[in-house]
Amino acid sequence: MRKQEMARLREQVYAMTFYVYLIGSTLKNWCYVGFTTNIEKRISEHNLGNVRSTKPYKPFLLLFVQEVRTRIEARNLEKYLKVRFNKESLLDLLA
Repeated sequence: MRKQEMARLREQVYAMTFYVYLIGSTLKNWCYVGFTTNIEKRISEHNLGNVRSTKPYKPFLLLFVQEVRTRIEARNLEKYLKVRFNKESLLDLLA
């Protein structure tokens, strides 16, 4: 790959917007935190049962979404929110 192509690809990756989200099952007392670059598509995948970890808990409502600039920021926020105490604190704020 040439230098120009690599630079263009790097720009595309850094220009992406990431979304950290929290969804809640409408049938069970269960929440899931994740991140994606396409929030509408990802929520649809969860609700269609295409995500193994969430399939038994569908359907879902989107409870929280935050836009971040980089994949690293998205992953760090996702990890932070996956800690039970932090997830419960966020749910309390949303209630």
